[in-house]
Amino acid sequence: MTNSAPKIGIALGSGASRGWSHIGVLKALSKEGIKPDVVCGTSVGAMIGAAWLAGNLQRLEEWVLDATQLDVFKFFEIRMTKSGFVDEDRFEQFIHDYVVDRATNIEDLPTRFACVSTDVKTGREFWFTEGNLLQAICASMSLPGLFATVNCADKWLVDGGLVNPVPVSVCRELGAEFVIAVNLNSDILGKHERNRASEKPDDDDGVLGRFRKSAREYSEAVFPTNRNGAPGMFDVISNSINIFQDRITRSRLAGDPADVLISPKLAHIGLLDFHRAAEAIKEGEERTMRVIEDIRRATAGSR
Repeated sequence: MTNSAPKIGIALGSGASRGWSHIGVLKALSKEGIKPDVVCGTSVGAMIGAAWLAGNLQRLEEWVLDATQLDVFKFFEIRMTKSGFVDEDRFEQFIHDYVVDRATNIEDLPTRFACVSTDVKTGREFWFTEGNLLQAICASMSLPGLFATVNCADKWLVDGGLVNPVPVSVCRELGAEFVIAVNLNSDILGKHERNRASEKPDDDDGVLGRFRKSAREYSEAVFPTNRNGAPGMFDVISNSINIFQDRITRSRLAGDPADVLISPKLAHIGLLDFHRAAEAIKEGEERTMRVIEDIRRATAGSR
């Protein structure tokens, strides 16, 4: 009797700039010859998972590691629209240039793929399993307050991290029998502020660093920090996102645990610390290698 390997799924979680860690995870799996049969992502996990399947992960990695050679500052220019700060046209152009072509559909990918968004009116999950991939990524990443809501199938959709930050359940629904999950939010509460204080002054150098600094200065100009030391608007938003991501992630993983959980330690990387990609990628790769033998043993068989 021949043992057959289980169908492998990978659930790539939400986490804003901490999401660059997914690049390290996927690189480590690829080097070891482990290829998932199902890829599901939420928010930044959707973007990176799609880039991987579309063959553009290296292109995306090169962009984030060498951002000063690109027009990133213009892309991230804070421009208050009717529903968000980020210019959605520039964001879509970025996705087209570095993740997936505008014409690509989910069905065109070589591996089963899905991503999660949230119906802002009902609070229910909305899974993209077919249709235009760029639109699906934009909907999954539409963090309220920063990005505009996305209209699709007569629904107004926002970031999937509001309801399913690490989409293990989606992987299983799509047929995965063994799920590797990447949780970017395992250690974020109560640590970000302490770590920010220890950052070097030159951490804000570079295009992405200037965007982060501009966002903070903008929020403090509109909603300045109180004289009694109360946090400004930017820090309140950032920490609030951390709180709900942590709580929802714990709840969802308790109800539908992964077979292998990869939890990069990323507390020192804030919501908009895009310039710290090298650290995040390295941490993702190292954490994956720590569990690689567990994955090998569990998925052994004729594939």
